Amino acid sequence: MKTMVFGAGGWGIALSMVAYEHGHEITLWSFSEEEIRSLRLHNENRQRLPGISLPDGITLTNDLAPAAQADYIILAVPSFAIRDTAKRLHGIVRAGTPIINAGKGLEDGSLLRFSEVLAQELPDNPIVILSGPSHAEEVARRVCTSLTVSSTDLVTAEQVQKAFSMPRFRLYVNPDVIGVELGGALKNVIALCAGIVDGLDMGDNSKAALMTRGLAEIARLGLKMGANTNTFAGLSGMGDLMVTCGSMHSRNRRAGILIGQGTPIDKTIERVGTVEGYWASRAAWELACRHGVKMPIVGQCYRICYGGLDPRQAVRELLDRPLCYETESNWIK
Repeated sequence: MKTMVFGAGGWGIALSMVAYEHGHEITLWSFSEEEIRSLRLHNENRQRLPGISLPDGITLTNDLAPAAQADYIILAVPSFAIRDTAKRLHGIVRAGTPIINAGKGLEDGSLLRFSEVLAQELPDNPIVILSGPSHAEEVARRVCTSLTVSSTDLVTAEQVQKAFSMPRFRLYVNPDVIGVELGGALKNVIALCAGIVDGLDMGDNSKAALMTRGLAEIARLGLKMGANTNTFAGLSGMGDLMVTCGSMHSRNRRAGILIGQGTPIDKTIERVGTVEGYWASRAAWELACRHGVKMPIVGQCYRICYGGLDPRQAVRELLDRPLCYETESNWIK
């Protein structure tokens, strides 16, 4: 099987290594010629995956042409590059070739989920979402990982499951595309908040409360948008939230720690790099407003990121809200 992976950052490299180990013929693409030159010279991404050597059999390229022969396309590009990459593939990739999106987020402005963006740009290709608790650093080191594949086309989802699963990389099929994508996108917002809690040195109790109530907010929005709430108790919900909020591999958490310690937002992003939770906080808040869903934690994160709200003041305002029931059915009353 020929698989072409778009995005030569940590996640793209890790997924390339998984598929290569599974026996796929791999072509790894990057928009940046400089990045490809560096990978060829050093045989590793020294910034994203230092110490992880690429297998010699993986082909590195800036050329889109190999996509025409691919049996699978994996997109592991930043959220802001999803639509542009799909536009580039239109007219090159064969109709019917599965497009597997491994990125997590929402499109800025339109608030579309990435499966919706890809369906617009590549209407003749089945779209599959790959999501769940997965640090590229650990996948590349062959740490056991379990993820979810989701699609409205279950035959293709099962095909992808079989094509990429192996004992150390186990895939489960979940037909709830809305829930899987929302869980993957919005956990980045909560992980940014979890980092802020760590930066404020608020302790484990506060962080556990933040994660639990944050997941409740994600599920509340998901239910309103047509998701199955059971999804948020699974790999792409609670699983992804736990791994992202609790590890220093997470750029969202690292960014939150800096923000909690007083580092300005622009300096934080400059130091950490791509912080998906920063962009997702605005999209999530706009979705909450659009659907009339109460998401106080997301709202405070948005105000910290875009309104200059002091993190300590954000916490005080959250804790000073009117008391309510914990469970959704009672809370609505």
